[in-house]
Amino acid sequence: QQRGRGPGIRLCLRLLPGSVLLPPNRCPFLFTFLLLGVELSCIIKATTTPEPRIEWKKIKDGQTTYVFFHNKIQGDLLNRAELIRRTSLAIRNVTRLDTATYRCEVAAPGDEKNIDEINIHLTVQVKPVAPKCRVPKAVPVGKSASLHCQENEGFPAPTYSWYRNSEPLPADSTSHHKFKNSSFVVNPATGTLVITVNKGDTGRYYCIATNNAGSAKCEEQEMEVYDLNIGGIVGGVLVVAVVLSLITLGICCAYRKGLFVNKKQNGNR
Repeated sequence: QQRGRGPGIRLCLRLLPGSVLLPPNRCPFLFTFLLLGVELSCIIKATTTPEPRIEWKKIKDGQTTYVFFHNKIQGDLLNRAELIRRTSLAIRNVTRLDTATYRCEVAAPGDEKNIDEINIHLTVQVKPVAPKCRVPKAVPVGKSASLHCQENEGFPAPTYSWYRNSEPLPADSTSHHKFKNSSFVVNPATGTLVITVNKGDTGRYYCIATNNAGSAKCEEQEMEVYDLNIGGIVGGVLVVAVVLSLITLGICCAYRKGLFVNKKQNGNR
């Protein structure tokens, strides 16, 4: 991609693996991975000035800072960057903080068109770490269970997928005939799995977080599904009610026979 028209200085880009060049007059997007090195290419295609002035700037969150100025590396890249092949910028051990737009500016006072620039947007992608998963240990049949998966280190933000007994679960149980007896929904963006529980949902669950840089999984966790013994619960409630009724009846009979009154009077004597 060549920029600058007419006589004078002209800059161009040398496309590197992983770069995507957008339509003319737009800056290219370059993707790299955490802790690797990256070259931001800026090549002087034509100039008549023997020693053109080269500057690199970093533009992030609306602020512009110098990276290469007065023939020296500046700022937070002081010990991690260098100028190579006269004008290109090489950065070592990139981090998420290096994600920004970088501008190469070259001034050539002896040329008719005496200045040109190229913008390169650098995105540093970070592999997810093992996500944190929360799986309920036991859920009764017919109730709703929410399983959660979250990861905050990966960039760009990962998407999530859930597995039961090492088998991947679709985003919606109704989308696959294999899960016609199940009822669940997976939200790939938030990592939440919501299940209307039946006996077939017992198993070991885990989640995988994935982005362009890689993936990571959490440890498997067991979820048990049990039947609610409605008859037993109702029977237990009735037994408690009968016992309480008998106690109340006994107290009333005692009052009627004057047992509590006599004891009180004897105590006063």
